[in-house]
Amino acid sequence: MDYLDTRVLRLRYDLQFFANDEGGEKTEEPTGKKIEESRKEGQVAQSKEVVTGVTLLAAMLSIKYLIGYVGGRFFTAFDYYYGKTGELLDYGMDIRVAHDLLVDVLLYVLLTVLPFLLIGLIVGFFATKVQFKWMITMKPLQPKLSKLNPINGFKRIFSMQSLVNLMISILKIVVVGWVAYSVIVDDIGLLFRVYDLTIEQTLGVMFDIIMDVGIKAAVVLCLVGAVDLFYQRWKHHKDLKMTKQEVKDEFKNSEGDPKVKGQQKARMQQAAQRRMMQSVPQADVVITNPTHYAVALKYDPQIADAPVVTAKGADFLAAKIKDVAKENHVMIVENKPLARMLYNNVELDAQIPPELYQMVADVLAYVYSVEKRVG
Repeated sequence: MDYLDTRVLRLRYDLQFFANDEGGEKTEEPTGKKIEESRKEGQVAQSKEVVTGVTLLAAMLSIKYLIGYVGGRFFTAFDYYYGKTGELLDYGMDIRVAHDLLVDVLLYVLLTVLPFLLIGLIVGFFATKVQFKWMITMKPLQPKLSKLNPINGFKRIFSMQSLVNLMISILKIVVVGWVAYSVIVDDIGLLFRVYDLTIEQTLGVMFDIIMDVGIKAAVVLCLVGAVDLFYQRWKHHKDLKMTKQEVKDEFKNSEGDPKVKGQQKARMQQAAQRRMMQSVPQADVVITNPTHYAVALKYDPQIADAPVVTAKGADFLAAKIKDVAKENHVMIVENKPLARMLYNNVELDAQIPPELYQMVADVLAYVYSVEKRVG
């Protein structure tokens, strides 16, 4: 292979590379349509750590301030059902009675913990909702064969997102462990003295330590979630960015191909010009300036109260209007200011404004007088 063949091949390779690379880099901001489609697919920027941290914080605070209510109900339930069981054992207990008693116990416990469940559900719902605009869609639930592809599965496992999730999980474990360690170290002296306390005091100490660990861990998880949410939004926006070619293709699909639209507009203009030129022979007069503008006027009192502009044009189109007028013996009158004002201020098939009545009336009077003398 000689030097010339090598240069030709190199040139073809470079052209192919640049052709393939055209619009390949995602540098354009995502369009509204792209964002809406991603939301329909369930692809939104959200952090599960925010939900975890906020829900845990709400649970800890609920337990801290409602522990008296819960403890009172449990003690009441214990006294009642323990006494009830003793009475039933004295008088005899069968399977049906035991079943009813167990159902009563479970319902009582459920009603006791129900406020905590509702608080967790409501807080979790709003912690999720505030992260992105709410939309109900079933597309994420639809089965996709691509999810069964093992290659795609390995890609997801070893992706950057998986690495970030792993780092966040490790960070959560480290943070929670550090918080628990710091709290226990601060209260280590109190823990060594619990053998001197009563059972109620010991339970109170343990409860305070657990609450302290839980609330501090929840606050730290909220901070971790805020950082993660910032990253997720940045990454989601980056993933939604589009290439120049994608923007062009979306514009073509939504708005139509600009070339096709241009051709359609040109055909519409040609059709409008043909209709306009067909109305010139019925005009009463064509007013010119004399080379740049030409405006045809028609006055029929039975159709309109004022003269109507039936055709107008500039330069080449003005010359065509004048040619058609000459062929059909429509009088052409030169009036530079009137022609310019009619062309710039009156739309096609519209009546002339009142401020031009006098000038147009003078022209039409002249035209009618000439036609009368000729006739």
